[in-house]
Parts: sequence; structure tokens; C-alpha cells
Amino acid sequence: MDASRDIGRLLEIMAALRTPRTGCPWDLEQDFSTIAPYTLEEAYEVADAITRGDLADLREELGDLLLQVVFHARMAQEQTVFDFGDVVLAITEKLIRRHPHVFGDVQGLSTDGVNAQWERIKSEEKAHKSHVPPGDRVQGALAGVPVGLPALTRALKLQQKAGKVGFDWNDPLAVLAKIREEAAEIEAEINLGQSKEAAAEVGDLLFAVVNLGRHLNADPEAVLRATNQKFTRRFASIERALAERGRSPAESTLTEMDALWNEAKAAEK
Repeated sequence: MDASRDIGRLLEIMAALRTPRTGCPWDLEQDFSTIAPYTLEEAYEVADAITRGDLADLREELGDLLLQVVFHARMAQEQTVFDFGDVVLAITEKLIRRHPHVFGDVQGLSTDGVNAQWERIKSEEKAHKSHVPPGDRVQGALAGVPVGLPALTRALKLQQKAGKVGFDWNDPLAVLAKIREEAAEIEAEINLGQSKEAAAEVGDLLFAVVNLGRHLNADPEAVLRATNQKFTRRFASIERALAERGRSPAESTLTEMDALWNEAKAAEK
């Protein structure tokens, strides 16, 4: 079977992999729950390629992410629930429905107007989902934030929803004061020897830091990924410098490594 630019060929390959007796044993053993972690991993690898500015890698990672969609759709097709075409139909219908300013009669909307319209249409869609009995729907201003999201992203979305109903600070400096308050509470617990309580307060501190990022229009996942990359780069510089001296980090003092860190930091400016 040859490679192709046609999505149909990808669907054929996935079907072959999932065909009993002649397919791939590993692929045949998978189900939605076992594939879900790979789906999340591939999404993160897409984000990583974007952070690194590696467009060649981005092309490959987008393909891996597309494979996850095809894999889930194939398993659903085998259960006669839906297929890949239904997935495409659902998203095209949604995009047309949520963009009346492009595909309909609505005109003259600003970006803020588009965002408000998007949220209104989303709310209407959720209210009309017939497969979820009204009594079983999650109610309240924080409804609709998936529990399975990464913690930083979920914190951000919870804060955004709370902010829409007025539960929010108006000034990032007020959030910064809250961060100092949370840090002081951690210090107090540490001084009391209450490590468990101090650890719990760390969660409050992280939540407040996410809130500060939100008020500064900074996505917490994105800025933390960038900082992780920066840490990795600078620590590698420390390791190279020590290797030139015939030593490893484990054989060096913290003071020495801290000095090399500052050198690496200065070299980046």
C-alpha cells in the first residue's frame, strides 16, 4: 500500500491495521481508553513543535495527531456508532453555525463581538443537546470545564468562567498581592513544621499565579512550556561547561553551578 496525500488512504491504512487476523496485533488490542493518553501526548507534541518554531516537526506531529482522530473514528465505526465522515460533518456544521458573520447575515462584528457571539452559540448548543437529560447536566457558571484538562489549563478556564459573572479582580496588582498572601501562608505552615498543610497551600499559590497570567493575557501552559525549555537550555549549558572541566553536576558544588547558570543567562541577553 502506497503513501498518499488523500485522507482516504489514511482511512484505508487504519482499517487494515484494525482488520482481525491480518491487521496489527497491537492496534487490534486498543480501545478508546487505551488510545486516549496517546491523543493527549500527540497534542502536547504539536504544542512543543510550535514552541520550538520547528515547522518541519510540526508537519509530522500534526500527522500523528490526525492519526489519533482517525483511530478513534475507526473504533467508533466498528461499533456502528459513527465514522470519520460523521466527525468531519459535525465539525463543518459547527464551524458554519458558529460563524454567522462569515457564512450568514451577521455583519460588522468586532473581535470582542465575535467572541461574545461564539460563547452565546455554544451555550445554546449545550442547552439543546438532546442526549443529555436536563436533570443530568452540570449546572452553574463553571459548567462545561472538563475535569480531564491539564490542571493549569483547567484553572485558567474556571477563572475565565467565574470572571464572566463578576467573580474577579480588576487589577493584576491585586492578584499579585494575593500571590504574596498565599506565599506567606506557605511560609507560616513551614515554620510550624506543617509540611502537609504547606503542600496544600502550594495549590492555592499555583491557582493565584494562573490568575495573574490570565490578567496579563498569558496562557499558563504556554509560558510554563517556554520556561521549561529555557531551564533545559541553560542546564545543558552548565553540563557542557562542567564537562570541559572534566566534571559532572553531581561532582560540582551548587555555588559553582549557580555561577555557570548566571553565565548562561547573561549569554542569552
